[in-house]
Amino acid sequence: MKNLLWFVLGIAGGFVLAHLVNKDPRGHEILADVDARITEFTDRMGDAYREQEARFAGLVDDVRDAAADAAGNARAAASDALDGVADAAGDAARKLTD
Repeated sequence: MKNLLWFVLGIAGGFVLAHLVNKDPRGHEILADVDARITEFTDRMGDAYREQEARFAGLVDDVRDAAADAAGNARAAASDALDGVADAAGDAARKLTD
């Protein structure tokens, strides 16, 4: 609880200090420069995040396409095998009836 009180007092003191610094023209310039740098940093981080998100989205689409192709190939192989078994069973039945 004591640490939380110091934390809240530190934040409040920081706001008061920033307000006092902002009243001075030189302090206003410094705070404007800090704000511009923070904005630039957050913009770069946002761009990097969107780039990674697009890269992952492309990777997921590639995996989805590969899985669909594999499923289609497996379905075709199973169908071919089933046709082969049906043909073999038909041939065996004809031999037995002959």
